[in-house]
Amino acid sequence: MRIAILQMTTGIDPAANARVITSAIAEAGAGGAAMLFTPEMCGLLDRNRQRAADHIVAEADNPALAAAREAAAAAGIWVHLGSLAIRRADGRWANRCLVIDDTGAIAARYDKIHMFDVDLASGESWRESNAYKAGDAVVTVETPLGRLGLAICYDIRFPALFEALGRRGCDLIAIPAAFTVPTGRDHWHLLQRARAVEASAFVIAPAQVGHHEDGRQTYGHSLAIDPWGKVLLDMGGADDGGHAGLGFVDLDPGRIAEVRAQLPSLANRRDFAK
Repeated sequence: MRIAILQMTTGIDPAANARVITSAIAEAGAGGAAMLFTPEMCGLLDRNRQRAADHIVAEADNPALAAAREAAAAAGIWVHLGSLAIRRADGRWANRCLVIDDTGAIAARYDKIHMFDVDLASGESWRESNAYKAGDAVVTVETPLGRLGLAICYDIRFPALFEALGRRGCDLIAIPAAFTVPTGRDHWHLLQRARAVEASAFVIAPAQVGHHEDGRQTYGHSLAIDPWGKVLLDMGGADDGGHAGLGFVDLDPGRIAEVRAQLPSLANRRDFAK
Protein backbone atom coordinates (compact mmCIF):
# COMPACT_ATOMS: atom_id res chain seq x y z
CA MET A 1 0.00 0.00 0.00
CA ARG A 2 2.18 2.83 -1.31
CA ILE A 3 1.47 6.50 -0.70
CA ALA A 4 3.24 9.70 -1.69
CA ILE A 5 3.66 12.81 0.47
CA LEU A 6 4.31 16.24 -1.01
CA GLN A 7 6.27 18.64 1.19
CA MET A 8 5.85 22.19 -0.14
CA THR A 9 7.07 25.75 0.19
CA THR A 10 3.84 27.24 -1.09
CA GLY A 11 3.94 30.82 -2.33
CA ILE A 12 1.60 33.65 -3.25
CA ASP A 13 1.05 32.68 -6.93
CA PRO A 14 -1.78 30.13 -7.19
CA ALA A 15 -0.80 29.14 -10.74
CA ALA A 16 2.75 28.28 -9.68
CA ASN A 17 1.48 26.29 -6.71
CA ALA A 18 -0.97 24.40 -8.93
CA ARG A 19 1.89 23.40 -11.23
CA VAL A 20 3.80 21.95 -8.28
CA ILE A 21 0.75 19.95 -7.21
CA THR A 22 -0.09 18.58 -10.66
CA SER A 23 3.54 17.63 -11.30
CA ALA A 24 3.59 15.77 -7.97
CA ILE A 25 0.35 13.95 -8.83
CA ALA A 26 1.86 12.69 -12.08
CA GLU A 27 5.10 11.67 -10.35
CA ALA A 28 3.20 9.94 -7.54
CA GLY A 29 1.13 7.96 -10.03
CA ALA A 30 4.22 6.96 -12.00
CA GLY A 31 5.85 5.88 -8.74
CA GLY A 32 3.05 3.46 -7.93
CA ALA A 33 1.32 5.46 -5.19
CA ALA A 34 -2.36 4.81 -4.59
CA MET A 35 -2.77 8.27 -3.05
CA LEU A 36 -0.91 11.58 -2.79
CA PHE A 37 -1.12 13.77 0.33
CA THR A 38 -0.40 17.53 0.24
CA PRO A 39 -0.01 20.12 3.04
CA GLU A 40 -2.36 22.69 4.48
CA MET A 41 -2.85 25.76 2.24
CA CYS A 42 -1.18 24.05 -0.70
CA GLY A 43 -2.87 26.29 -3.28
CA LEU A 44 -2.00 29.64 -1.72
CA LEU A 45 -0.04 30.69 1.36
CA ASP A 46 -0.20 34.44 1.92
CA ARG A 47 -0.54 36.16 5.29
CA ASN A 48 -1.37 39.43 3.49
CA ARG A 49 -5.12 38.92 3.39
CA GLN A 50 -5.81 41.98 1.27
CA ARG A 51 -3.49 40.65 -1.44
CA ALA A 52 -4.73 37.08 -1.02
CA ALA A 53 -8.40 38.06 -1.31
CA ASP A 54 -8.23 38.37 -5.10
CA HIS A 55 -7.22 34.71 -5.33
CA ILE A 56 -9.65 33.23 -2.81
CA VAL A 57 -12.66 32.13 -4.82
CA ALA A 58 -15.55 29.70 -4.57
CA GLU A 59 -14.72 26.00 -4.68
CA ALA A 60 -16.11 25.65 -8.20
CA ASP A 61 -13.78 28.39 -9.44
CA ASN A 62 -10.59 27.36 -7.63
CA PRO A 63 -7.87 26.74 -10.24
CA ALA A 64 -5.69 24.54 -8.02
CA LEU A 65 -8.64 22.26 -7.30
CA ALA A 66 -9.60 22.05 -10.97
CA ALA A 67 -6.02 21.25 -11.97
CA ALA A 68 -5.67 18.61 -9.24
CA ARG A 69 -8.93 16.91 -10.25
CA GLU A 70 -7.80 16.71 -13.87
CA ALA A 71 -4.36 15.43 -12.89
CA ALA A 72 -5.80 12.82 -10.51
CA ALA A 73 -7.99 11.41 -13.26
CA ALA A 74 -5.08 11.37 -15.73
CA ALA A 75 -2.78 9.60 -13.26
CA GLY A 76 -5.51 7.29 -11.93
CA ILE A 77 -4.73 7.98 -8.26
CA TRP A 78 -6.49 9.51 -5.26
CA VAL A 79 -5.37 12.92 -4.03
CA HIS A 80 -5.72 14.44 -0.57
CA LEU A 81 -5.46 18.22 -0.91
CA GLY A 82 -4.45 19.14 2.63
CA SER A 83 -6.37 22.37 2.39
CA LEU A 84 -7.26 25.26 0.13
CA ALA A 85 -8.56 28.71 1.02
CA ILE A 86 -12.13 28.70 -0.28
CA ARG A 87 -14.62 31.56 -0.39
CA ARG A 88 -17.94 30.53 1.16
CA ALA A 89 -21.35 31.67 -0.04
CA ASP A 90 -21.57 34.06 2.95
CA GLY A 91 -18.31 35.79 1.97
CA ARG A 92 -16.23 34.26 4.79
CA TRP A 93 -13.35 31.93 3.94
CA ALA A 94 -12.99 28.23 4.73
CA ASN A 95 -9.74 26.37 5.34
CA ARG A 96 -10.94 23.30 3.44
CA CYS A 97 -9.46 19.86 2.88
CA LEU A 98 -10.66 18.07 -0.25
CA VAL A 99 -10.23 14.39 -1.11
CA ILE A 100 -10.31 13.57 -4.82
CA ASP A 101 -10.81 10.06 -6.15
CA ASP A 102 -9.06 8.44 -9.10
CA THR A 103 -11.70 9.68 -11.56
CA GLY A 104 -11.26 13.29 -10.48
CA ALA A 105 -14.47 13.42 -8.45
CA ILE A 106 -14.56 15.05 -5.01
CA ALA A 107 -15.04 12.26 -2.47
CA ALA A 108 -14.99 14.33 0.75
CA ARG A 109 -14.70 17.85 2.15
CA TYR A 110 -13.58 18.91 5.61
CA ASP A 111 -13.48 22.48 6.94
CA LYS A 112 -10.90 23.05 9.69
CA ILE A 113 -12.68 23.17 13.05
CA HIS A 114 -10.11 24.79 15.34
CA MET A 115 -8.92 28.25 14.35
CA PHE A 116 -5.27 29.20 14.95
CA ASP A 117 -5.68 32.26 17.19
CA VAL A 118 -2.42 32.50 19.17
CA ASP A 119 0.31 34.85 20.39
CA LEU A 120 3.68 33.08 20.54
CA ALA A 121 6.69 33.99 22.66
CA SER A 122 8.63 34.47 19.39
CA GLY A 123 6.45 37.50 18.66
CA GLU A 124 4.35 35.75 16.02
CA SER A 125 0.65 36.53 16.28
CA TRP A 126 -2.02 34.73 14.27
CA ARG A 127 -5.78 35.27 14.09
CA GLU A 128 -7.19 32.74 11.66
CA SER A 129 -10.75 33.39 12.84
CA ASN A 130 -10.61 37.00 11.61
CA ALA A 131 -11.08 35.76 8.04
CA TYR A 132 -11.95 32.08 8.24
CA LYS A 133 -15.17 30.43 9.39
CA ALA A 134 -14.62 27.30 11.48
CA GLY A 135 -16.15 24.02 10.40
CA ASP A 136 -18.30 21.92 12.73
CA ALA A 137 -18.37 18.42 11.21
CA VAL A 138 -16.19 15.36 11.82
CA VAL A 139 -15.40 13.82 8.42
CA THR A 140 -14.17 10.40 7.33
CA VAL A 141 -14.05 8.91 3.85
CA GLU A 142 -13.56 5.43 2.42
CA THR A 143 -10.44 5.24 0.21
CA PRO A 144 -8.34 2.46 -1.34
CA LEU A 145 -6.17 2.75 1.77
CA GLY A 146 -9.08 2.22 4.18
CA ARG A 147 -11.16 4.66 6.17
CA LEU A 148 -9.42 8.05 6.22
CA GLY A 149 -10.11 10.62 8.94
CA LEU A 150 -9.56 14.30 8.20
CA ALA A 151 -8.00 17.03 10.35
CA ILE A 152 -5.92 20.15 9.68
CA CYS A 153 -2.90 21.53 11.56
CA TYR A 154 -4.10 23.22 14.81
CA ASP A 155 -6.80 20.55 15.12
CA ILE A 156 -4.07 18.23 16.37
CA ARG A 157 -4.12 19.91 19.80
CA PHE A 158 -7.74 18.99 20.52
CA PRO A 159 -8.14 15.34 21.58
CA ALA A 160 -11.95 15.31 21.29
CA LEU A 161 -11.72 15.42 17.49
CA PHE A 162 -9.41 12.43 17.44
CA GLU A 163 -11.58 10.62 19.96
CA ALA A 164 -14.42 11.01 17.45
CA LEU A 165 -12.24 9.79 14.58
CA GLY A 166 -11.12 6.81 16.67
CA ARG A 167 -14.74 5.88 17.38
CA ARG A 168 -15.36 5.84 13.65
CA GLY A 169 -12.66 3.21 13.17
CA CYS A 170 -10.24 5.16 11.00
CA ASP A 171 -7.37 3.21 9.47
CA LEU A 172 -5.52 6.42 8.67
CA ILE A 173 -5.75 10.03 9.79
CA ALA A 174 -4.38 12.85 7.64
CA ILE A 175 -3.12 15.93 9.52
CA PRO A 176 -1.74 18.37 6.91
CA ALA A 177 -0.09 21.45 8.35
CA ALA A 178 1.79 24.73 8.02
CA PHE A 179 3.35 24.55 11.50
CA THR A 180 5.41 27.45 12.81
CA VAL A 181 9.04 26.73 13.66
CA PRO A 182 8.77 27.35 17.46
CA THR A 183 5.71 25.14 17.89
CA GLY A 184 7.03 22.57 15.44
CA ARG A 185 10.36 22.19 17.17
CA ASP A 186 8.76 21.31 20.50
CA HIS A 187 5.41 19.74 19.64
CA TRP A 188 5.22 18.42 16.05
CA HIS A 189 6.64 14.91 16.42
CA LEU A 190 5.21 14.51 19.92
CA LEU A 191 1.63 15.28 18.92
CA GLN A 192 1.65 13.38 15.62
CA ARG A 193 2.99 10.20 17.24
CA ALA A 194 0.51 10.50 20.11
CA ARG A 195 -2.43 10.74 17.71
CA ALA A 196 -1.27 7.61 15.88
CA VAL A 197 -0.95 5.66 19.14
CA GLU A 198 -4.32 6.86 20.48
CA ALA A 199 -6.18 5.87 17.33
CA SER A 200 -4.10 2.75 16.61
CA ALA A 201 -3.99 4.11 13.06
CA PHE A 202 -1.52 5.42 10.54
CA VAL A 203 -1.01 9.18 10.66
CA ILE A 204 -0.02 10.98 7.48
CA ALA A 205 1.16 14.55 8.07
CA PRO A 206 2.24 16.48 4.95
CA ALA A 207 3.77 19.83 5.86
CA GLN A 208 4.89 23.20 4.59
CA VAL A 209 8.63 23.85 4.93
CA GLY A 210 11.12 26.70 4.78
CA HIS A 211 10.97 30.42 3.99
CA HIS A 212 7.85 31.54 2.11
CA GLU A 213 7.19 34.49 -0.17
CA ASP A 214 4.86 36.07 2.40
CA GLY A 215 7.67 36.22 4.97
CA ARG A 216 6.76 33.32 7.22
CA GLN A 217 8.88 30.27 7.99
CA THR A 218 7.38 26.81 8.46
CA TYR A 219 8.77 23.78 10.25
CA GLY A 220 8.43 20.98 7.69
CA HIS A 221 9.14 17.38 8.76
CA SER A 222 6.33 15.78 6.77
CA LEU A 223 5.67 12.45 8.50
CA ALA A 224 4.20 9.00 8.02
CA ILE A 225 3.68 7.21 11.34
CA ASP A 226 2.48 3.66 11.95
CA PRO A 227 -0.18 2.62 14.53
CA TRP A 228 2.53 1.82 17.11
CA GLY A 229 3.89 5.37 16.87
CA LYS A 230 6.91 4.42 14.77
CA VAL A 231 8.04 7.08 12.30
CA LEU A 232 8.18 5.50 8.84
CA LEU A 233 9.10 8.67 6.95
CA ASP A 234 10.43 12.07 8.06
CA MET A 235 11.17 14.45 5.18
CA GLY A 236 13.22 16.87 7.27
CA GLY A 237 12.65 20.50 7.98
CA ALA A 238 13.78 23.93 9.00
CA ASP A 239 16.21 22.59 11.61
CA ASP A 240 18.11 20.14 9.42
CA GLY A 241 18.08 21.39 5.84
CA GLY A 242 14.81 19.76 4.81
CA HIS A 243 13.25 21.09 1.64
CA ALA A 244 10.23 20.81 -0.61
CA GLY A 245 9.84 17.58 -2.54
CA LEU A 246 8.03 14.28 -2.94
CA GLY A 247 8.47 11.27 -0.67
CA PHE A 248 7.16 7.71 -0.93
CA VAL A 249 6.38 5.24 1.82
CA ASP A 250 4.85 1.75 1.85
CA LEU A 251 2.22 1.11 4.53
CA ASP A 252 1.41 -2.38 5.78
CA PRO A 253 -2.37 -2.51 6.37
CA GLY A 254 -1.93 -5.65 8.50
CA ARG A 255 -0.10 -3.53 11.06
CA ILE A 256 -3.38 -1.96 12.19
CA ALA A 257 -4.87 -5.30 13.24
CA GLU A 258 -1.60 -6.36 14.91
CA VAL A 259 -1.45 -3.26 17.07
CA ARG A 260 -5.14 -3.32 17.96
CA ALA A 261 -4.86 -6.97 18.99
CA GLN A 262 -1.88 -6.27 21.28
CA LEU A 263 -3.25 -3.03 22.77
CA PRO A 264 -7.02 -2.90 22.32
CA SER A 265 -7.29 0.65 23.64
CA LEU A 266 -10.17 1.50 21.31
CA ALA A 267 -12.18 -1.45 22.62
CA ASN A 268 -11.21 -0.73 26.25
CA ARG A 269 -12.14 2.96 26.08
CA ARG A 270 -14.58 4.18 28.71
CA ASP A 271 -16.93 7.16 28.74
CA PHE A 272 -16.98 9.65 31.58
CA ALA A 273 -19.88 11.72 32.78
CA LYS A 274 -19.61 15.38 31.81
